[in-house]
Amino acid sequence: MALVLTEEERMLQDSARAFVSANAPVSALRKLRDTQTATGYEQGLWQQMAEMGWAGLLIPEDAGGLGFSHVGAGVIAEECGKTLAASPLFASGVMAAAVIREAGSAEQKAALLPSIADGSRILTVAIDERSRHAPLALTTGAARDGDKWVLNTCKTMVLDGHVADAIIVVARSSGVAGDANGISLFLVDREQQGVTVQPNSMVDSRNASDLSLDNVVVGPDALIGTADDCWPALERALDVSRVVLAAEMLGVAGEAFARTIEYLKQRKQFDVLIGGFQALQHRAAELFSDIEMSRSVVLKALRALDDSDADVRAIASVAKAHACKTVTRAANEAVQMHGGIGMTDEYDIGFYMKRAVALRHLLGDAYFHADRYAMISGY
Repeated sequence: MALVLTEEERMLQDSARAFVSANAPVSALRKLRDTQTATGYEQGLWQQMAEMGWAGLLIPEDAGGLGFSHVGAGVIAEECGKTLAASPLFASGVMAAAVIREAGSAEQKAALLPSIADGSRILTVAIDERSRHAPLALTTGAARDGDKWVLNTCKTMVLDGHVADAIIVVARSSGVAGDANGISLFLVDREQQGVTVQPNSMVDSRNASDLSLDNVVVGPDALIGTADDCWPALERALDVSRVVLAAEMLGVAGEAFARTIEYLKQRKQFDVLIGGFQALQHRAAELFSDIEMSRSVVLKALRALDDSDADVRAIASVAKAHACKTVTRAANEAVQMHGGIGMTDEYDIGFYMKRAVALRHLLGDAYFHADRYAMISGY
């Protein structure tokens, strides 16, 4: 397994870097925060991303996508992480697309994937019922009513739920909390009667929503996959999402580090550049090593997804756990090495710390994935 980018992947990286640098700098996120834009992203930026094929990167060509590699999705996620670019790309083009790709029928794929790929329709996924990620700890969900289903559940941290046209709801249709059996997936229209979406602005100025379903009735065509047996496909889709998310965290960590190094080269204390202080040099060197290690782990996980590696579950958890620790250290060191000014809103470095906090908990923090890795390994 080659842990380097191919020529095609490097070209995609260069293109993505140029695009987000020109169209989605950190100043754009600052503007979204200050103006409290209802959507949480710029519609024009999202349309451009869709036109370049980013929303369809993980969608097969016969369904209107590019059918590119998971490595390609990780490359774009890393570049978006560097500028903190805000868009529904992850929620719709990665999470929702992966769920439909893994669990949907041929008819559902044909009906849903093309509109995700061209950006004309935004989908998202509602998983957790509590603040900490626990996809199997579902206690509420779906009950049969003839050939229909009645959904009653509350979800938290539904990314871009307030702008999504439809939401893939993960519900328990049988069994008890903790069981892998009994998990079903339903596609619910956001405007349907009984659906309540409450948007919340997170610490990183991005949007996630609380979702409530109160006796929402859906037909049999709303069921994605097979009733009670969606966990294997959902777990695969979650691992795709976790690894792509780890790539974004790598971008956040790398850019926070790069900005800190530039600051160390400019800031003087007692007429001496602080970059010459040995203690700061040691801290920077250790952080650089952590980031490079994360880069190798994340790329290995992306390659494992492309190669359908049998150990992809464990590798995905290692990548997410390592990225969580690295982005936390990078953000903390960045603020500390900037000194008191790092805590002010004048400098952009605080945006990286806030984004790091949100990403760390999304789809499982380091503790969740250390525990998951141990269980996968038989402990």
